[in-house]
Amino acid sequence: MADVAESERRILVAVDEGEESMHALSWCLKNVVSQNSKDTLILLYAKPPRDVYTALDGTGRSEDPSGYLFSSDILAAMEKYGADVAACVLEKAKKMCKDLQQDAKVEARVENGDPRDVICQMAEQLSADVLVMGSHGYGLIKRAFLGSVSNHCAQNVKCPVLIVKKPKTNAGSK
Repeated sequence: MADVAESERRILVAVDEGEESMHALSWCLKNVVSQNSKDTLILLYAKPPRDVYTALDGTGRSEDPSGYLFSSDILAAMEKYGADVAACVLEKAKKMCKDLQQDAKVEARVENGDPRDVICQMAEQLSADVLVMGSHGYGLIKRAFLGSVSNHCAQNVKCPVLIVKKPKTNAGSK
């Protein structure tokens, strides 16, 4: 076990706007990253692809002059908003790293694309030793319709995957 603590590990942590990913990061900092280790924590935010808007109106006809288009100003504002969200998430994650593991070496990355694909590709490209991610805890039906990023990654990533579930709290208890 001492060999593991002394080696330089690359720990990839997928973060997003949800509480689940921040809980996973916190758990990782407390339980996976050891004090004075040579570990590198790589925070990854996968920015979902922007919807493509075409010159079609709401009915799908391009010849109708009452159709709508998003102007370049609106598209630029949407892009800026996406970048601001990514920066905010990564800033929160970096602050947590500093608060819980002051000596941890932290890198942050923002990549564009479907989170399932981005996380798998980056785990491979960055030669991650372990992938840490949160779980939304969807039930069977929701998972069937929405899919599960963590399940997809667990099935497709070559490195070990640590999925951290946030403990459920009882709404009735205080």
